Amino acid sequence: MRRFTALVTALDQTNSTSEKVASIERYFREAPAEDAAWGLFFLSGQRLRGVVKTGIMRAAALQAAGVSEWMLSECYEAVGDLSETIALLLPQPHAGFDEPLHSVVTHRIKPLIHADPARARAMLIEAWSLMSRDERFVFNKLVRGNFRLGVQRALVVRGLARALGVEAATLSHRLAGGFVPTPDAFLALSNPGSEHASSRPYPFCLAHQLDRDPADLGDLRNWQLEHKWDGIRAQIVRRDALANGVVIWSRGEEIITHQFPELAAAARALPTGTVLDGEVLAWRFSDSSPLGGRPLSFNALQSRLNRKNVQPTLFDTEGVVFCAFDLLEHDGCDLRNSPLTSRRGQLETVLPGENAARSVLIVPPIVACNTWHEAQTLRIAARERFGAEGLMLKHLGSHYHVSRVAGGTATSVAADGGANAGWWKWKVDPYSVDAVLIYAQQGSGKRAGLFTDYTFGIWDPDPSGQLVAFAKAYSGLDNDEIHRVDAIVRRSTIDRKGPVNMVRPELVFEIAFESIRESPRHKSGIAVRFPRIARWRTDKIANDADTIDTVRALLSQVQKRDTQ
Repeated sequence: MRRFTALVTALDQTNSTSEKVASIERYFREAPAEDAAWGLFFLSGQRLRGVVKTGIMRAAALQAAGVSEWMLSECYEAVGDLSETIALLLPQPHAGFDEPLHSVVTHRIKPLIHADPARARAMLIEAWSLMSRDERFVFNKLVRGNFRLGVQRALVVRGLARALGVEAATLSHRLAGGFVPTPDAFLALSNPGSEHASSRPYPFCLAHQLDRDPADLGDLRNWQLEHKWDGIRAQIVRRDALANGVVIWSRGEEIITHQFPELAAAARALPTGTVLDGEVLAWRFSDSSPLGGRPLSFNALQSRLNRKNVQPTLFDTEGVVFCAFDLLEHDGCDLRNSPLTSRRGQLETVLPGENAARSVLIVPPIVACNTWHEAQTLRIAARERFGAEGLMLKHLGSHYHVSRVAGGTATSVAADGGANAGWWKWKVDPYSVDAVLIYAQQGSGKRAGLFTDYTFGIWDPDPSGQLVAFAKAYSGLDNDEIHRVDAIVRRSTIDRKGPVNMVRPELVFEIAFESIRESPRHKSGIAVRFPRIARWRTDKIANDADTIDTVRALLSQVQKRDTQ
């Protein structure tokens, strides 16, 4: 535990990428396999779920620290993180502690899952009494299931790759689909061929957001243009060794096969040793369409998400399709280092003639245009004409990279070109409304002590003309703006409900979002997808903010498009 805590502390105390990678490499070189396995499990973003309820941990902290509830609450508000607050409140340990990480997990954390409240409190107090403050902090994070390191997974893979002497791209593949924290599994990461486990997906190739003139990418003839669909990015893995022949993985490395049984059934007809990359889309079938139908908004797809029992006949004329835009494996051969043009050609042989009515595995057409100006026109019309979020731009010679290609400017990637060129997403402008800041809450981690979590309201003129909560947003402001808003929140707070401050309705912000739907769970009756702050409207006062009628008009546009 001491070694893992030292790693977490070292990573938190530096902004240097090379120092972070070096610390990770050193940890995996020095830690025994049983500790390294659990270290990798937590560092890669996995977590133990349902270990202990927050109320039990708070009760144990009150007992161990000998403080009152109000004192804990006041300290929590000042610190902004419960795990850190408890670690700071508790008295110093009675004895030295150097229990290995795997032993802490096995004997102190996992038993909490099934312990009754009294037993759980006793176990927590015992563990805390042995640990330093830093160790308590890390322990609390692991117990609560909210351990987040703030280090990109790619850096963890780089450090581990150096320690094991394995290429980072190969290691990313071996870790795809989740890692089982056992010594044997950790040691197997060094074994040649271990990435070819029967159900394992490939690491997803991701695109940069294009935020400049697309002409910087060079000659349009070197690029393949596709529609950017609004669905669930996924891979279909078809191998005979699998229990049911097929596994469907989401980009979050979760198995979603059971949620889309018609896709799994169709995929079983694919040749063995096939892996497709694409998008799961809600779909309205139509015999008159070249694609056999048209995509619906993401709202329609949500009917399928997180259902335990899904019937393929959930819709009448609507359903789901897998829009396959890349072929990663064919006849068991990894194609990722082949150029895009070659992969696309083979994809069309694997799914020939599939774009017929009622087909659920389809190949989207390439968007044809002659100039970047024409491409711009198609991008602007993508949402209304095609139900898409914009366009994808992929270099014809590009390989299927792990994650995103490094180097972030269109000019540099265009100049590099070929196999190392990146993918770009050229999205339509988001929906947006002007809303008023009505609630603020302090952030956690590095944002602890600052009001950074905001709730925004819009005007409901009927019947009382009040502001109703519309959306929550946590991103979009720079550091200077965050501190300015924090100061305003502190002097304009008019009421408090627990950690939430109600503020005078003075600040107006433009809130951008990708889609909108009806929601009886929200006071406004509306929910939006991916809300974020587009800009601070210092030129407006609260009365200038939009009304709920404006938002309902946007909702009507989406609903009308889905019913056409």
